Amino acid sequence: MNNKIPFVGLHAHSGVGSPFDGLGYPAEHMDYAYNNGSDALALTDHGNQNGLSWQVLHAKKMHAEGKEFKPIFGVEAYFLPSVKEWRKEYETAKADKKAKKKIDTSRSATTVEDEGASKQSVKNILNRRRHLILLAQNQTGLSNIFKLVSDSFSPENFYRFPRVDYDLLQEHSEGVIASSACLGGVYAGNYWENRDAGSDAVMKAMRETTERMQDIFGDRWYGELQWNNISDQHELNQYIIRTSKECGFKLISTADSHYPSPTAWKDRELYKRLGWLGKGATASWMTAELPAGLEEIGYELYPKNGEQMWESYQNYSKECEVEYDDDLVMKSITETYHIAHNRIESFLPDNTVRLPEFVVPAGHTADSALTAVCIDGLRDFNLQENQEYVSRLKEELVVISERGFSKYFLTMKAIADKANEVQITGPGRGSAAGSLVAYVLGITQIDPIKYNLLFSRFLRKDATDYPDIDYDVSNPMELKEQLSEEWGKNKVVPISNFNTLQLRSLIKDIAKLYDIPFLEVNNVTSKMIYEAMPRAKQKHGIKAGVYTPTFDEVMEFSDSLKSFLSRYPTVADHVNTLYGQVRSVSRHAGGVVIGEDLDKHMPLINSGGVTQTPWSEGQNVRHLEPMGFIKFDILGLSTLKMIEGAIYHILQRHHDVAEPTFEDIKTYYNDKLHPDKINLKDQKVYDNIFHKGKWAGVFQFTEKGAQSFCKRARPKSIVDISAITSIYRPGPLSANVHELYVEAKENPHNVTYGHDIIKEVTKETYGFLIFQEQIALLAHKLGKDISLDEANLLRKLLTKKGTGKVNEKKRAIRRKFIEGCELKGISEKEAEKIWQRFEYFSGYGFNKSHAVSYSIISYQCAWLLNYYPSEWMASFLDKEPESRKERAINIAKKEGFQVEPVNINESGVVWEISDDGKRLIQPLTSLKGLGDKAIEQIIAHRPFNTVEELLYNKEIIYSKLNKKALDVLARVGALSSLMDERFNNLKHFWLSIADNRPKTKKKLNENIEENKDAEDFTRDEYIENKVNISGIYPFDLVVREDILQRIEFNCIPTLSNFDKDLGIAWFIPREVIKRKTAKGRTYYVVKTLDTNSAMVDIRCWGVNPRKDKIYINRPYMARLKFEEQWGFSTNSLGQWKMLG
Repeated sequence: MNNKIPFVGLHAHSGVGSPFDGLGYPAEHMDYAYNNGSDALALTDHGNQNGLSWQVLHAKKMHAEGKEFKPIFGVEAYFLPSVKEWRKEYETAKADKKAKKKIDTSRSATTVEDEGASKQSVKNILNRRRHLILLAQNQTGLSNIFKLVSDSFSPENFYRFPRVDYDLLQEHSEGVIASSACLGGVYAGNYWENRDAGSDAVMKAMRETTERMQDIFGDRWYGELQWNNISDQHELNQYIIRTSKECGFKLISTADSHYPSPTAWKDRELYKRLGWLGKGATASWMTAELPAGLEEIGYELYPKNGEQMWESYQNYSKECEVEYDDDLVMKSITETYHIAHNRIESFLPDNTVRLPEFVVPAGHTADSALTAVCIDGLRDFNLQENQEYVSRLKEELVVISERGFSKYFLTMKAIADKANEVQITGPGRGSAAGSLVAYVLGITQIDPIKYNLLFSRFLRKDATDYPDIDYDVSNPMELKEQLSEEWGKNKVVPISNFNTLQLRSLIKDIAKLYDIPFLEVNNVTSKMIYEAMPRAKQKHGIKAGVYTPTFDEVMEFSDSLKSFLSRYPTVADHVNTLYGQVRSVSRHAGGVVIGEDLDKHMPLINSGGVTQTPWSEGQNVRHLEPMGFIKFDILGLSTLKMIEGAIYHILQRHHDVAEPTFEDIKTYYNDKLHPDKINLKDQKVYDNIFHKGKWAGVFQFTEKGAQSFCKRARPKSIVDISAITSIYRPGPLSANVHELYVEAKENPHNVTYGHDIIKEVTKETYGFLIFQEQIALLAHKLGKDISLDEANLLRKLLTKKGTGKVNEKKRAIRRKFIEGCELKGISEKEAEKIWQRFEYFSGYGFNKSHAVSYSIISYQCAWLLNYYPSEWMASFLDKEPESRKERAINIAKKEGFQVEPVNINESGVVWEISDDGKRLIQPLTSLKGLGDKAIEQIIAHRPFNTVEELLYNKEIIYSKLNKKALDVLARVGALSSLMDERFNNLKHFWLSIADNRPKTKKKLNENIEENKDAEDFTRDEYIENKVNISGIYPFDLVVREDILQRIEFNCIPTLSNFDKDLGIAWFIPREVIKRKTAKGRTYYVVKTLDTNSAMVDIRCWGVNPRKDKIYINRPYMARLKFEEQWGFSTNSLGQWKMLG
């Protein structure tokens, strides 16, 4: 479209930075603007620049496609004249009890803008703010806006909204253009706050605002006109025009676009409502029904061109019966083009890679510093004379230097050094374990030469992306907080995650707004994934394991969903538009950015009180690295915490260390468990754990399938464990590789290799290509002049489908491979077969560096379990989450341990071990309602021989060991050892000492007498006390040992291990809920529990409430049906049998 009226949108919102107000990703807005005849567009989201990375990347894509389109970077900031004055009023409001109740302590990285509230007088000081458009003229201006946004999210400036004021603007105004924004803007604030006092008061306030803004921005200050059918807007426009004439600033007209095309208005209206419903709130403008048409809304907010802006002006001014000077309005429209192309430079944000300077010692370059510490590391391992290691180190350092990554490795070493001072770290993760540099720096603990791991799998000379070292630690939050405190909050910043609207919840929410019956919607959403999964797996050739269908696959393969959407085509339209739109911002599990003065180089945001990056980096988006910021992944691995805990117990029980420090734990780890020190060939460990199947907390072997495969494969080395864990994945399992591998391992003499080189590379995996590195090594060794870098490139190319450059590169390497094979005596036909094996296994191959690293952790667990079973089991129980605690306890019991309940004289803050090593004692810390202060009092003043010693100890502070604590301890049975003949039962004891807390011994005796006839807790009451307080279900009270033995003897599985072919399982009902079908027939939903801690529902159809009785907390065995849609069900309670 060739527009006659030059115009550029300088005020626009996306769904990324203005969720539930703006709609769509920046790319959609930019593409529409371009196709609509514009050659530039600003992005000015509310209070943040979260969409800027999307804007930059799409601008690059457009330029690559030959499209001349200029991205303009900005923000619609939240403004107050003085944050200090606002803060004073805010603190006063906090002090006022009534106002304090209204204070929201949550912090969000994005705000859901209430249009109605922002476009009127905001009387509540807590919410007060005005809008202000800020645009970057150049890199200096953009850096200043970054700093303004970062500072606006600081604790001093933030409450519900991030704020800037005159002082901040004065400090960071260079290179920034500003305008007065919308009906929620700075001039609008003058209007709303003074209009009742008359036009003179409004004009006086506007003059004062103008004076301050012109003082800060000079001729870079603009008054902003907008065009809609809101009468207040036109009154404000008139005031702005008057002020412009008086004070001499120019005017601009803006579209204030909020959605990417004219037809998207209804989706935006729905999206706005979803945002407020998600907050459990309503906005001032919100109605239950969607507007019938645009005339009901009163404005169009899409990226308009010049003609459309002029048309909006003419239509809305006529409709509102307001006269304007046409020439003045035309100039305000065309002025935007002048600003965009003459006042704002054509530039993209500086994406120079920023890594911290403090990791490079004075007098060194990054390269020389890295070389020096690597040589020191080589000496520490006493490898400085080993030519193989020296040569490998030199080769790696050359690649690292040429790629410009020396500072990256120094930063990673600094992280590892800090981590190793305070917690156990993992041996390695991912392909970084293939780097000798990482090993000698102490970043990894795996000797890559020992295991024939490839550096080129980690870092190729010809690649362009940054290295990615995932780093496992026992407590990532603690480490990140320490790094932030020691290095500076502007140097260490966690990475954000953008959460999006998902299909199931989106359909339900949209259906609510269209009054579609819940049962109809639920019937579709409950089974659409299960319907789509088989056909989606078939499409990808997946025969085993779980696969989650994509959005497009569910839409294509679920017949129920397709039928539903055909009945409700409007819902289908909304789903297609809104699926994947931003819902909220959270924090990345482990990613941080580390650099210098990050608040000046990116517009930092704050979520939940934590400063975060505005852009994300992960599986679905890579926005930080293109912007010059490198992600460091610091990830938590709970197994490392278990290893720490086991060492703690070992030092206490076997090395006479009463209170082991972390230094003691680390020394033990380095001496006994470090991969370079532990005996990784100890066949007792393989025989007793991996062959016999003792799996308590053994890393990577918590699933029954993996356990079964491992027992059959009988590993005898770390490479064997690596192969087993690499095979036990959906791809190899679906190709039956696990069966073929076991057969080959049992009969190695039957394996044929075809060539010595093939045998050299694949002998450790019995002829199978299990590891990705094996494909690269074979290509390198068999091919002609195929470097390891090229061989690793081939590994990646084989997994890609397509034509063009990918296939060209593939064909070129294939020619060299066939030629090399023929030179080594392999026929072309056989070479083709090997190549086909490459193609077949490339989709299943696993990273050997990662597999070896994680297999060593598995072995460390097994070694501890084998030689220190009590210590390992106690740590296993301590670190398993509550959801798996029951299962862990049952595993401990099966291993012959007696699990003791909480005892006030024996329980500690972790699971304790009895002196004989046969009893494991539940900790005080596991009790809900028993605080740390109470536990401190108990441990400091025990043992207690009588209840009087507990209740009347002059040294105990009873404000800490209070009535609530005593109630918890008594009801759960933790004080049973203090019950004497005066107490008839546990309830009598509880009533006497806790329910009516006796302050004196006399009162205690009175309580004992008064409650002597109390009946004990019922069996179910006692069970509920145990469950609700200790979090552990007392199976020993519910299922007799002889019953469990009979169940096991007859191979009856628990419900969570249901066998469809057998059709029978056992379980314990915990709750019975009576419901009715749509036809009014009664059915039960029975919530059950089993020894795997799994809560599973069973639907019981066709029940008669008068005679069909199910008893809770009793073991049952039943024949059941299982369907993907409904789960477990039965049509006859006659097939249920109570056990015992």
